Formats: sequence, structure tokens, C-alpha cells
Amino acid sequence: MYSEKPWLKHYDEKIGESTKIGEISLTDLLLNSVKEYGPKTAITFYNKTFSFNEVYGISEKYAASLHSIGFKQGDRLAIMLPNTPHYIFSLFSASRLGGIGVQVNPMYVEREIEHVLKDSGAEYMVVLDLIYPRVKQIQAKTNLKHIIVVGLQQQKIPLTEGDFYFDDFIQIQAEAPPRVELNPAEDIAMLQYTGGTTGVSKGVMLTHRNLIANIEQIYDFMFRAIEFPDNPKIMSVLPMFHIYGLTCNVFLGFKAGCNQIVLPRFDVQEVVEKVKREQPFQFSGVPTMYVALNSHPNLEDYGFDKVSYFNSGGAAMPIEQLHLFEKRTGCNLCEGYGLSEASPTTHFNPPFRERNVGSIGIPLPSLEAKIIKETENGVVEVPVGDVGELVVKGPQVMKGYWNRPEATEEVLKDGWLHTGDMARMDEDGYFYIVDRKKDMIIASGYNVYPREIEEVLYQHEAIQEVIVVGVPDTYRGETVKAFVTLKAGKTATEEEIILFTKPLLAPYKVPKFVEIRDELPKTAVGKLLRRALRDEEVARSH
Repeated sequence: MYSEKPWLKHYDEKIGESTKIGEISLTDLLLNSVKEYGPKTAITFYNKTFSFNEVYGISEKYAASLHSIGFKQGDRLAIMLPNTPHYIFSLFSASRLGGIGVQVNPMYVEREIEHVLKDSGAEYMVVLDLIYPRVKQIQAKTNLKHIIVVGLQQQKIPLTEGDFYFDDFIQIQAEAPPRVELNPAEDIAMLQYTGGTTGVSKGVMLTHRNLIANIEQIYDFMFRAIEFPDNPKIMSVLPMFHIYGLTCNVFLGFKAGCNQIVLPRFDVQEVVEKVKREQPFQFSGVPTMYVALNSHPNLEDYGFDKVSYFNSGGAAMPIEQLHLFEKRTGCNLCEGYGLSEASPTTHFNPPFRERNVGSIGIPLPSLEAKIIKETENGVVEVPVGDVGELVVKGPQVMKGYWNRPEATEEVLKDGWLHTGDMARMDEDGYFYIVDRKKDMIIASGYNVYPREIEEVLYQHEAIQEVIVVGVPDTYRGETVKAFVTLKAGKTATEEEIILFTKPLLAPYKVPKFVEIRDELPKTAVGKLLRRALRDEEVARSH
């Protein structure tokens, strides 16, 4: 049914149906960028810049020091940092030794850090100085031997013997480590821990080939068909510990010779001022970032109209917010789609075609995608326009979950990755996410997709953010509840909000309950966290 791949007709003539993927490692990615872009700026971090040559030089010193304290091929280096150049040095240094980078969210508390360290078996770690005490609290319960500390403050905190400050560590007069033979298709480059929004956090095993493939796919799709300046500036404010920021900013930046304007965290005022000063070529964000930018009273004064490309991913972009951002900036905002298990990008709205609002776009080169459902006769592809589960197959799909063969078998079947997202495809080959399979609400036997109700609620002039969940109901099985935050200076009652939805939704979809809160729970990357509220409601009902 999808064998014709209707999306191919939208490809630019410079883009092929498949991407040529070199059998190379992340170390080769860095070496290739040094060869091509050498003295050009790779990273701008406040008042400091690093050329591609300098990134390579520091990473080599770092790798030599790691090797001198026992780090070897297959070892894991846990990285728990905000966005800094040291994050990038750490990844390339681990790769240089044939090691595995372990992504650790810097906002994790002791329990969560302990889980990732125990699960990954990491013996080496690099952390921010402010986080160091948190790690020391649980170190004895893990395999951790050495901690490298990145200090961004002038005053240094005392360290335990066997731990090092980054600046001192790379000055160790160590011999250059031997070159490591890697099999890019089999050797793991990174463990990307899932956000844990659907249960315990699992380590996604991404090989060198997985990551290189996705970089090449995005480059083919995004950069081959458009003109871009020499050493273009890109905003790197998406968290690097999240695969979206890492692949689409950091690694793609090295492939394309970009100057990454690195910010440790998303602060609205700092971001708008940085955009005004740097005039970046590209800006990638998650929906909550764009919602926050829309709330800035003087967004029009900061030169956002000079940015060539805005990308959004990580979660569904509310259509009202998308239109508002485009109206205020005069620019197109292109949505894409991906997941940690796919390195992450699978679909994107092509920047060289008219964008389909509400769509995640079309599949990247070398990717197969289809929408399926289970029937009495087994799994079948659904007709065009019907809703089912999105499954994908391509070179960027993970090797599996670290030490979790059963969990791997649940989502990887005959090479197809089952995303758990309900979607549909239109006749033109554009895909649309309807909702998470597990988030679907069944009220009185009807399927209710939270995203549809959220889109309606976003049209209310007072509402800033929304999460819709199903709550237990003795009569209907489940019923609809909306949690909302209000825009600054705006007011609305729960009754008013419910009345607002009635003309716009079928009766079984209208929220029975609305709760107004000061803030809604979010994941570290800024994705609204539906599960936390659903769990809260289930606990309350018992």
C-alpha cells in the first residue's frame, strides 16, 4: 500500500531516494570536519570560540588522559553536563578510545543518577562542579572510579583523590593512545537513556553507524537542496543530553561546518538577545520554547525574521502557537519527528516545499515508513487516511535496549521499529501524529485523542499550556480532564474553559474537568509530561 512511497515526489532533484552512508565512526566525523573546515569556528560559548582544529586538539589530549587512567575500548563515560564545549570534547574523546558515551540528564536527582550509572556500568564520569556533590552521594553504590569535574565558576570546590578538574586533567602529560579498530555497524557509540515517560528509563544502544546515518540523512534532506552560507551559525540551545539536540545541532554542525552558538540552558531573554546579536542561520527548538518565545512582548524587535530556518521537534507543536510564531516573525516553522530509538529523526517537513501545517512531514531518504494495525488476521497496513501505529525501518534505527532483550523484542520486529505513536498518512505522503498509543483515552467505548482536545484548548485566548489526560470514571471507563496554565495577565474559570470547548468538540470529547495550575510538569528537554498527571489522577482515585 505504501510501496509506491508517494512522498518521493516531494524530494528535490538533488536528493536521492537513499542516502550514501559511509562506514565511519564519530572520530572519523571529527577528522573529516578538521580536514574540510580546520581553522573555521566550530563552537562559540559566550566570549570563547573554538575552531575545528582546536576541538580536535583538546579531544586528543582528553583521550590521552583518559587512556592514562585506564579507560579502554568498550568502557562507558557518563556525561552529566549542561550545554558546554566540554560536552562535545567528552563525546569525541570517548569515541576516540572506542568507548561509549552515556547521556545523563543534569537535572537528575541521586536516585535517577544511581539508576543510570548502575544500569550502564559506567566507571568514568564527567560532571559540572555544581552536580559533583550529588554524584558523590551515590558513588559507593555504583562502579564509578574517576570523576572529571567541569568548573564554570572561578572558585574551585575540593575534590576527592582520584577525581580531577577538567583543565588539570587534559594537561596530564600522557602519550597519544593507540588507534582503535571499530565496526561502525556493531560498536555502540552512545547509550541514550529514554526520558522515562512510559516507565523505567532504558539505555538506547546507538551505534556509530546509526548516528552517522541520521546525520547524513538530515544533511541530504536539509542542506543539499538549499543555499547556506560558509560556516553558518546555528543556535545550540537544545539540551545536548537529548538526542534531538545532539544529532541535529552538535553532530550535524560538524558535518556541515557550522559555528554552534552554545547556550547552557533556555532562558527567553538570553535567547532573544543572542539571536539579535548573532543572527543565526538556523534555530532548532521544542514546542515549549516556541510557546515561551511567543509570550515575549517584544519578540518582533530581536531580528527573528533574519533567521533562515526554524525547526521544531520533540513533541507535537500546537497549531495555534505555530501560526502565532510565524505571524510574529514572518518565518516558516517546520516540524519534524523522531525518537531516541531512531537517532532520532525519521520525518521532516522539507524546507524546499510548502509546509503542511500540523504534519510531521515526509520520511527521510533511506527510510521506510508505514502505518499498521492489529486485526484478527494479524498485522495489516491501514488504508491511506486511516489511523494506526507508525512503524519505521532504516539505518538510523537502534541496535536495541542495553541489557534488555525482552524490551527490545517488544519494539523491534523484523527490523521495523514500532514507535507507539498513532498516526495517519495523506495521499501526498505526508504523515500526521494523532497521539501516543498509550495516551489514547477510551470514553464510553469511543477513542479520544488528547492532542485533538489540546489543539482546541490552545485556541482559547487565556490559555498558555495544556495537558489532557484520561481519568478513571465508573460510568464511562475514562473521562477527559484538562490541566492548563494561563497567560500572564489573563484570567479564565474552569467553567468558562469547558463551555469554550462545547461547540468545537463532540460531547464525549468535551473535558468533564479542568484544573488551572501555575505550571505543568515537563521533561528535562521541555516536553510536557502527561504521564506524571495521569499517574497523579490514578493515585487519587484509589
